[in-house]
Amino acid sequence: MARQNESVFSAVWAVYRSVPIVYRIAVAFLFGTAVGAVFGERAAVLSPLGDLFLRLLEMLIVPLIVFTLLGGLRKLTPSKLGKVGGLTVALYAATTAVAAAVGLAVANLFDPGSAVEFTGGEAEQADPPTVADVVLGIVPENPFAAMVEGEILSIIFAVIVFGLALTMVRDSTPDESIERAIDGFFAFVEAGTEALFKIVWGVMEYGVIGVFALMAASIGTEGLGAIVQLGALVAVIAVGIVIHMTVTYLGVFTVGVLGQSPVSFLSGAKDAMVTAFTIRSSSGTLPVTIANAEENLRIDESVYGFGLPLGATINMDGAAIRQAVTAVFAANLVGVSLGLADQVVVLATVILISIGTAGVPGAGLIMLTVILNALGLPLEIVGFVAGVDPILGRIATTNNVTGDLAVASVVGKWTGAIDLSGGVWADGPNAATGGEERVTTGD
Repeated sequence: MARQNESVFSAVWAVYRSVPIVYRIAVAFLFGTAVGAVFGERAAVLSPLGDLFLRLLEMLIVPLIVFTLLGGLRKLTPSKLGKVGGLTVALYAATTAVAAAVGLAVANLFDPGSAVEFTGGEAEQADPPTVADVVLGIVPENPFAAMVEGEILSIIFAVIVFGLALTMVRDSTPDESIERAIDGFFAFVEAGTEALFKIVWGVMEYGVIGVFALMAASIGTEGLGAIVQLGALVAVIAVGIVIHMTVTYLGVFTVGVLGQSPVSFLSGAKDAMVTAFTIRSSSGTLPVTIANAEENLRIDESVYGFGLPLGATINMDGAAIRQAVTAVFAANLVGVSLGLADQVVVLATVILISIGTAGVPGAGLIMLTVILNALGLPLEIVGFVAGVDPILGRIATTNNVTGDLAVASVVGKWTGAIDLSGGVWADGPNAATGGEERVTTGD
């Protein structure tokens, strides 16, 4: 009887595992939402199961940044890093500017907030970081303390400096023992990266339970009322994000630059997109984003190892759309019409503060506080908008993570560091001619 039960369990488990993880997580998301709506605050009892999922992902963030960055730097000289880094940062800045412009365009078209009654709310004013604070904050006083505190930009800076120093010593030392030692260290890094990928997919298997619990507890505690009350704001931001993702990521990047099917790209990025929507954190999604880049999109580590950790920190396309639309929404609430000069202020402010606030908890509300200050609008609006912050954060983060993978794919194309004949691209236009050979040196 025991063997029979074990056989039945194995068969059920095999069927369960045969369903792609993204579909299992999507079902868990919907089921959790339904349970939260039905049971209300009683669903909060499931919160520890969701918190465990978040902790498992957070546990992986710093090790993945360190190992993937070092693995990518292994294949880069300073000159090569300049090419990859310059393209990556330039694309992040350009897409953020385009996103903010898209946000203002849809806000002016749909005019959200003109029919909503402003009931007031409380907000704490948050001072924006100065340029000096941002620059100095990148350089850690203690790299190990930065790792403990999870200061992502500081970790990235320290690892890049150390990794480049190792590659420079390896390429210039006359001592073969030192060269072998550095190669051995990088081999250890590569093995560690593979081990971390195994852990990532183990965490994602548990993520089915974690996502169910997160949604049940979240909907049960917060309810759907706020989303319904401010539905116009949510809808316009969602429209802006869909336009940006469709035109910029799928149209210009995937079809125009990569010459590939948008369906292929979405298939390769779907795990990261679902995870981002669930946990509202680009950094928390980073383990899944990296795994999708490596296994699905076939981007070389020399590109994704640098670009994705950086993008999780500074790429704020979704936030740019969100803040641009919310600024118009806020002005409409108090009967103020934003002129062209005001909207230019919004555009410039969103771009300039994106890096400075990216790593701050509740960054969306802090960015909104800065923009309202710049426009002279009442800060109480932050408290009003905070009611839908959870759903706005989800859709903005989904956009950010999708943008990270789109930019990495384009940089991979331009530097010969992506295999467009394998992974999700296997049936694409390049497959018929053999695609591109992925160049592991990152040239």
